[in-house]
Amino acid sequence: MSTTAVNLALAAASMESTPLQERKEVDVLLIGAGVMSATLGTWLQDLEPDWSIEMVERLGEVAVESSNGWNNAGTGHAALAELNYTPQKADGSIDIAKAVAINESFQMSRQFWAYHVQKGNLRQPNTFIHSTPHMSFVWGDDNVEFLRKRYQALQKSTLFRGMHYSEDRERIAEWIPLVMKGRNHKQKVAATWTDMGTDVNFGEITRQLIDALEKKPNFRLRLRQEVRDIKRLADGRWQVSLSNLATGAQRVLVTRQLFIGAGGAALPLLQKTGIPEVKGYAGFPVGGSFLVTENPDVVKQHMAKVYGKASVGAPPMSVPHVDTRVLDGKQVLLFGPFATFSTKFLKQGSLLDMFGAMNASNLLPMVQVGLKSFDLVKYLMDQVLQTDEDRMEALRAYVPQANPEDWRLVTAGQRVQIIKNDENEGGVLRLGTEVVTSADGSVSALLGASPGASTAPPIMLELMAKAFPEQMRSPEWQTKIRSVIPSWGRKLNGDVALTEKVLAETSRVLQLDYAPAETPMAANDEARITAQVVGK
Repeated sequence: MSTTAVNLALAAASMESTPLQERKEVDVLLIGAGVMSATLGTWLQDLEPDWSIEMVERLGEVAVESSNGWNNAGTGHAALAELNYTPQKADGSIDIAKAVAINESFQMSRQFWAYHVQKGNLRQPNTFIHSTPHMSFVWGDDNVEFLRKRYQALQKSTLFRGMHYSEDRERIAEWIPLVMKGRNHKQKVAATWTDMGTDVNFGEITRQLIDALEKKPNFRLRLRQEVRDIKRLADGRWQVSLSNLATGAQRVLVTRQLFIGAGGAALPLLQKTGIPEVKGYAGFPVGGSFLVTENPDVVKQHMAKVYGKASVGAPPMSVPHVDTRVLDGKQVLLFGPFATFSTKFLKQGSLLDMFGAMNASNLLPMVQVGLKSFDLVKYLMDQVLQTDEDRMEALRAYVPQANPEDWRLVTAGQRVQIIKNDENEGGVLRLGTEVVTSADGSVSALLGASPGASTAPPIMLELMAKAFPEQMRSPEWQTKIRSVIPSWGRKLNGDVALTEKVLAETSRVLQLDYAPAETPMAANDEARITAQVVGK
């Protein structure tokens, strides 16, 4: 047989053993089937229904990682209870700017979900959202003083109207009997309470939005697809090479617009693009676990999300809380989180994830953060070394009569905090979420953690402003966006009428509890504060 014939035979055999490579072109490619991709896909389907959109996911289901209800807690972040969103400044005053911004964003999310309930893209609201009071609870003179000052500061914002403050043990016991039962009567305590809080199951929102997208002719979801390579073509489009983890088949997608919403995996995937904007970024993974009880006798005694103060050095997502959740259609209580450490970027990731994301541009920022973060390192070491008895002791600080037989430990998801290079400070640990976009807007990614999913709709608007600047300026897009989020482009804070209108309408559609709040207090209205301090 000639050499040519041999080569042809070998080529034929290779083609028989290796699936043929598929090549497809799409307008938009979404990597990751979590709440961020689901939200962006939903926005784009509304705004440009003729665009072809494909969503690819490495796992066999959608919403399995960060968006899964069991992989996160405290959901429904509106800064009503989270003390880390209202830091105390050097002069002793309380900075509420971040809390106001997060609450504004959450009201936009409520409008987005309400709109899609009315459109039928989200099903019955009680499948994914429930009214749940949000509370802050502290003890000790210094912490009580901090919470009192926080309450006073928040009352100057119209977004936090209707919040109550008390240091009266009996009143607090009416709000949270499980937390007060058996507590040392000499312990000085304080709490804030508001009925405007919610519990949100983002896994369910993700599944329902993607189900609705799959009914559209120009959308396709592909599971078990692992991204192997991302290259930029000469015409500016992106070529993404994928492998089917079930069959081994290789395929190529070419897209003009690429979004990476893959949770902890977003950073290494963004690095594959080679865009200069990703230089200097690194990731610091922090995992978590929770104690959970499904005992109905315990669960029925607590109906609130109760946040305390974080330990020194703890990242924001480690703020302890006793958290009412509705998961898999069942009400449960979670307490935690307890931090864990793994070099994985995803719960179902690889121990090599953190090392694989290291490169020449981000190594120095990582070292600098390590040198400046002794408290964080000590906190993580203490957490990793905890025993079951240590975790029960932590729980009993919030639930004094907790019985170990009622509680079990569950592993939550991984969160990757952002490390980046700052021109003035060098390497810094950035808390929260951050949108990273190429100069031409053709590729974008979401990095970071909390408040994350709670503010997904406005975060995706921010991303679209960078990715689609011309369209975002067009009357057509602006009109459509305002039909989804009527308050878009306007500040709720300071506008009582608009705030109450948004709360009333979204509460009606989402079937949430709602009662108009009192008139916000004047800056010098000490009488009302004093009355609430003593529990009257």
